[in-house]
Amino acid sequence: MALSFLYRLVRRVFEAVRVYRLDAAAKDAEILVLRHQLIVLRRQVVRPRFSWSDRAFIALLAGLVPRERWGSFLITPETILGWHRSLVKKRWTYPQRQPGRPSLANETVELICRLARDNPRWGYLRIVGELKKLGVTVSKTSVSTVLRRHCLPPAPRRAGPTWSEFLSAQAKGIVATDFFHVDTVLLRRHYVLFVIELERRVVHVLGVTTSPNGPWATQVARNFAADLEDAGRRFRFLIRDRDTKFTRSFDEVFASIGIETIRTPVPSPRTNAYAERFVRTVRQECLDQLLVVSRRHLESVLDEYVRHYNEARPHRGLLLAQPVSRPVTAIGGGAITRRDVLDGIVHEYDWAA
Repeated sequence: MALSFLYRLVRRVFEAVRVYRLDAAAKDAEILVLRHQLIVLRRQVVRPRFSWSDRAFIALLAGLVPRERWGSFLITPETILGWHRSLVKKRWTYPQRQPGRPSLANETVELICRLARDNPRWGYLRIVGELKKLGVTVSKTSVSTVLRRHCLPPAPRRAGPTWSEFLSAQAKGIVATDFFHVDTVLLRRHYVLFVIELERRVVHVLGVTTSPNGPWATQVARNFAADLEDAGRRFRFLIRDRDTKFTRSFDEVFASIGIETIRTPVPSPRTNAYAERFVRTVRQECLDQLLVVSRRHLESVLDEYVRHYNEARPHRGLLLAQPVSRPVTAIGGGAITRRDVLDGIVHEYDWAA
């Protein structure tokens, strides 16, 4: 290609020397003949084809011809300028990133799929929260896209209750309490009394019994009040329902440490929504997945799950943080390890030491 261009250039130089020696009349006559031949060619050829050397030579001489005289060329001025832009584009090339967000790393994609397969009941936000604990930041949309691409269906949509403005504004100084029951394999029913802090969702299991009554509830309330006094913690309100096991002495125990008791309306479980939501969570994630043998077994199970609930489980109301805050684990170069809680019913993930 370069030799062809050099040959054409040398040939045109000799022609220019020959033309230079001609007199003015001969030059004008030759120009008129060439222009007429050009008109004839334009009538016969719709679109002439130019080689690379033809384009280079025409572009080189086009700079010597005034722009208003470019009409004598077989090509248009836009074509010449296009050739020049093409040469500039080939000369100055830079690596360009494809439009859109950068794709996730393969390790992150594999980790998202691993969490989804190990925990089929986890939704997108729960997976985002678990990844946040591991120092991996992804969005809910990215998680849903990865799962859909790997044919992993989403968890069932769960619509939680709404909180009143009063509870939202005063959550820092409010705790709520309630009972829930658990039936063992021998069909013996146990009752669990717990307290949950509305601000950080920290849960305290006060006791387990087969015969709940007023004196028993009052005694475990005294134990909890003593723990609050020892820790120097203060609350303003206690929300409870109208269960007969919550007697006047039960309220007096909390009143002695400055906590006012607020009773919910009769058929309104949503007014104690935080406690009701914990009951649903502990049943769905723990108690519905195993068989309880005895009271001691139930206490052991609840201790282990409440530890996970307070220290490792992400909460939507806390922006996917844990009730008991812990520092975010820095991204390491090792593998992700899985810790089985309650013999694999619940999983926790962290970087290997």
